[in-house]
Amino acid sequence: MQTILNQLIYFGFFQSLFIISIYFISLKKREYINSFMLILIAVLSVGFLGKVLHSGGFFNKNFRLIAMSEFSALLFGPTIFLFVRSVLHKQKFVKKDIVHYVPGFFYSIFILSYFILPSRETQLARNKVVPLMHVIYMCHAVGLIVNIWYWFLGVKVFRSFSEVYRKEISYVPHTKFLKNFLLITGLCLLVWLILFLTSFLGFPMLERNARPYIWLIFTFIIFFITYYLMLNPKVLQSIPELKEKKYQQSKLDVQDLERLKVDLEQLMLEKKPYLNNKLLKKELAEMLGVHSPELSRLLNENIGMNFFEYVNYYRIKEFVQLAESEKGKQLTFFGLAQEAGFNSKTTFNKSFKNLMGVSPSAYFNKNQ
Repeated sequence: MQTILNQLIYFGFFQSLFIISIYFISLKKREYINSFMLILIAVLSVGFLGKVLHSGGFFNKNFRLIAMSEFSALLFGPTIFLFVRSVLHKQKFVKKDIVHYVPGFFYSIFILSYFILPSRETQLARNKVVPLMHVIYMCHAVGLIVNIWYWFLGVKVFRSFSEVYRKEISYVPHTKFLKNFLLITGLCLLVWLILFLTSFLGFPMLERNARPYIWLIFTFIIFFITYYLMLNPKVLQSIPELKEKKYQQSKLDVQDLERLKVDLEQLMLEKKPYLNNKLLKKELAEMLGVHSPELSRLLNENIGMNFFEYVNYYRIKEFVQLAESEKGKQLTFFGLAQEAGFNSKTTFNKSFKNLMGVSPSAYFNKNQ
């Protein structure tokens, strides 16, 4: 197992150097490398360097080299949170984001002053006062607390975005990779937590032996996401910038809303804006001649649907009409759904079943 671990360490070290070199050499690729990921990768490269030197037998395999990897221990969680936020809300790195790295900074200072810089005699003297294992457990506990907390913050941002997009856009943005990213990193943290708790049940070495592999899994996830976004930059472009606005200050009265309701229905029937598979609420509001918050009020209070539901309601109606026409005999259900404005088979099937109560095939089999 140690041989495999060493090979993964060498692989990870060269991968980190490769990504950093791309950032400084390729101006085109630089814009697709997330700033928060780059910070973490730079710190990870230091940890990898220490592990490479240790496994290579340099400096008599001094254990201090292994401790260098601890510099990144409290950076995984903050980076997960900041990365998710930056992708979903188009927020680039700003000075105030440094505050999220403060725990990791002080943790690194502690690792440096307690494990790396002191002489062996000083460390042995400290061990008599406070056993080394107790300090290690404390470090692991702090790492778990900080990383799990920031992971929950990342999940909160993702859920908040998922709630807002149904009010602002008419399609499901490509965020599956982010959802899987949060799921996998959450599972890693859960495994780490379980292993840590087993340390108090008579298995003190289990977590210590497994932790380097958890560290590597986190690292390779970061590498994968970085490569993925470099190779598929359109993924980021497919996620619109959403800024939900309140409509408490709307001056529209009941009669205005009723008039706008008629105008909106007429607009949907005559101009069919729903055929635009990337239709945004602000675009429909401009076509109607109102502000986006006023359209939200109209949909919520007078129609009883959010923007996502309302647009897909008309798309389903269009789909049914197409399916019953001559064109319906030439295309598949999803082909017709695309003609009606859908860009996702999953969204189409779910929207159809929510509206009609059955799947598309069941509906047309029943009405033949």
